[in-house]
Amino acid sequence: MNFQHTTTSLSEVHQSVDTNGKSKWRKFFAFFGPAYLVSVGYMDPGNWATDLAGGSQYGYKLLWVLLMSNLMALLLQSLSARLGIVRGRDLAQANRETYPPFVNFVLYVLAEIAIAATDLAEVLGMAIGIQLLTGLPLVWGVSLTVLDTFLLLVLQRYGIRKMEAFIVALVAIVGISFLIQLVMAKPAMNEVVKGFVPSLPDNTALYIAIGIIGATVMPHNLYLHSALVQTRKIKRTDSGIRQALKLNFIDSTIALNLAFFVNAAILILAASVFFKTGRTDIAEIQDAHKLLEQLLSSKLAPILFAVALIAAGQSSTVTGTLAGQIVMEGYLHLRINPWLRRLITRLVAIIPALLTILIAGDNKVGELLVFSQVLLSMQLGFAIIPLIHFVSDKHTMGQYAIKPIVKIISWAITALLVYLNIRMVYTEAIGYIADNSNIWIDITIIIAGTGFIALLLITIIYPLISRYRLEASGGIHKPQISLGELEKPVYHRIAMALDFSNKDEQIITNAIAHGNAHTEYILIHIVESASAKYFGKESDDFETREDQEQLDTYIKLLKNRGIKAKGLLGFRHRAKEIARIVKDEQADFLVLGGHGHRGIKDWIYGETANQVRHFVKVPVLVVQ
Repeated sequence: MNFQHTTTSLSEVHQSVDTNGKSKWRKFFAFFGPAYLVSVGYMDPGNWATDLAGGSQYGYKLLWVLLMSNLMALLLQSLSARLGIVRGRDLAQANRETYPPFVNFVLYVLAEIAIAATDLAEVLGMAIGIQLLTGLPLVWGVSLTVLDTFLLLVLQRYGIRKMEAFIVALVAIVGISFLIQLVMAKPAMNEVVKGFVPSLPDNTALYIAIGIIGATVMPHNLYLHSALVQTRKIKRTDSGIRQALKLNFIDSTIALNLAFFVNAAILILAASVFFKTGRTDIAEIQDAHKLLEQLLSSKLAPILFAVALIAAGQSSTVTGTLAGQIVMEGYLHLRINPWLRRLITRLVAIIPALLTILIAGDNKVGELLVFSQVLLSMQLGFAIIPLIHFVSDKHTMGQYAIKPIVKIISWAITALLVYLNIRMVYTEAIGYIADNSNIWIDITIIIAGTGFIALLLITIIYPLISRYRLEASGGIHKPQISLGELEKPVYHRIAMALDFSNKDEQIITNAIAHGNAHTEYILIHIVESASAKYFGKESDDFETREDQEQLDTYIKLLKNRGIKAKGLLGFRHRAKEIARIVKDEQADFLVLGGHGHRGIKDWIYGETANQVRHFVKVPVLVVQ
């Protein structure tokens, strides 16, 4: 008999927050959290550079860009949440099910570039903040950011709610810091209001505006939100799904408006302090910090500025790692140890930062920050276009597909973003080609530009002309599992750890061979999605439900053969969970499979069999 198995998104915390059976207010607050993790990406250090540049050079004139970006972000994040709630898929999984392998690989690479660009902004922001507070050179500050690689691993041990509380605390620090600085700056409110009237004075303003959009509407947040909403365990009824959509929209509205306040505060601060005093050359965080004390006549202002910068960078660290995990698992079906994933992401960001500082000097860091945000903006279309296709599809979304008016607005936003990006890329490319005499570099730019347009067309057209691959489930586990002919058992209570791969048949067969007619078999599976790792047994995401169904299928097949069996799901740490279940169920024998890899692969993927052997006090059979 064959099985289909689909992995869940963020299985470590999948459906780990139960929203059922609670009072009205407890249910209300149970849904709050995912959007705050997403919102930190909208106020990370990358935003600061573009906001400072916009405020110091054009005063309040680009405030409308921030407002427009916030409204865009609210719509797009609500679409991302809708995909996760209704379909139980994150954006990477949905893409894998829809597009051809080559296109998926390119989309994966672009998503990783976006995450690297985000992490680059966090690295630089943290290093600058440390330098402003302590005077530590940027090179050392950038190097020290490697240490926060392990912050996520510490937070994981306390569950998703504690992580969300930590992020909210950091967001509060950023918000309060800027509120105090705004009170000190005393901006002219009548001029602030005029800033919401759309205008673009020149091409430099366009470049900064695109950077602001790239810093505000972030592609990796669309992947992240579609996975984080699955950490809430909801009733899969019409009323339950509609309530989840409503409460998640409220959550997103509050969180993203807080992010808008922070971004607007930075731009208004730059406009009222720098633009009004004729310092239109302020585009770097370090210069802003130096002049705040002088222009506001307060020693507190620059301290608050640096503290807020560190808090913003630190909070963004967590979300970048989660997004990287979602993208890698969804596109590649590859799951590696979280600390290694984090370390790789951080090193990819640190290397260009160090090279820039060492080769070009500290004065080029601001330009690198703005460039990272423009790079993010260029990736937006490749995340937004598939997302709109998915939430518009009545075949997969049913009655929860978006309405025509929402679809029109969504496509209009996408068209605007793509147009701005193409215009910016074309202007920059033509200018570079005109100044450059190397024909091969010119050809490379032309080929890259052609590929950019071609990929955009593919992401738009392909879902319209092809049927979804219904057999694809977006999972890491392989299908085609058969129990085969089972032999008679020997032991009394035999536990078996299953990973829903082709090796399960061997594990079950070996377990049965050691039992007898009266043996009870305990089937154990550890849910490994990122959601389950954070929320534990409270997880109720798509993978957890699929894992339970797979386990139930095994149990039914065994019972049909007259074999007594029960199934249990475990969460978080594989080896410890297997050992705990074996002890709780008083099993007297354990059978589990070996991964078939050793050495460096055990270091990358994590070794289970050897760890379990040390944790349990019963005989262990490892089936290779």
